[in-house]
Amino acid sequence: MAEIAEAFYLPAGEGRFRPTRATESPWDTTSQHGGPPSALLVHCLARAAAPGRRVTRVTVDFLGPIPRRELAVEVSPLRPGRQIALSEARMVVDGRAVATARVWTIATGPRPPVTTPSPTPPPLPEGTSAAVLPDLTDWGYGQALEWRYTAGSPHEPGPADVWTRVRVPLVAGEELTPLARVLVAADAANGVSAELPIDSWLSIPPGMTTTLLREPVGEWVHLSCRTELAEDGIGLCTGTLADPRGTVGSVVQPLLVRAR
Repeated sequence: MAEIAEAFYLPAGEGRFRPTRATESPWDTTSQHGGPPSALLVHCLARAAAPGRRVTRVTVDFLGPIPRRELAVEVSPLRPGRQIALSEARMVVDGRAVATARVWTIATGPRPPVTTPSPTPPPLPEGTSAAVLPDLTDWGYGQALEWRYTAGSPHEPGPADVWTRVRVPLVAGEELTPLARVLVAADAANGVSAELPIDSWLSIPPGMTTTLLREPVGEWVHLSCRTELAEDGIGLCTGTLADPRGTVGSVVQPLLVRAR
């Protein structure tokens, strides 16, 4: 098994980054899995946000396969505001946009008189990391995260619950933020909960929307996800993101479902 890279991305100066093997897709070694690019786009947007704001909704669109080549991230405001703001980031490779992210940030404020309790996920199982795609053990993104299942199985299709831990920083030389930790894992929902065997069926998300109640606490993020299939080759994956304290947010992915 190959050694895990030092980070998902290496900084290349002036908003440019070089993706490492940790971003590698399971289906094409020259392309990136959707999780790291999503996290990088939002990481760059969050750095540009005004103090006292928090990212609350992330919508990422993949405009095609994302090459594992040097890329630039361009950030621009779309709807400035004192309390609520909308911004966009574009990932550009060889002069072409390959992914975009739109992010709503909301200003934080005083604690309300009522807070809503949420169910806590099952405790973290002891043991070693599972192979999230057992037939593909040596691929960058799969190795860059640790996976411990609390329901379902990587060996059987269907709904699944899994604790995830990102093993490397998003950007070399920078501390991994709670926001990046969630977004690196969120895009795995459709793969974790695939309803059909992945060796004979494609399940491709053109994007994802992640809505966040709060930032996670600790290194581990729990993903509870399921996929539903319609009769016309379209699917819908939904997942709940949590930490040991309870719900952190949710992820939704539309899916193109086709036989290989």
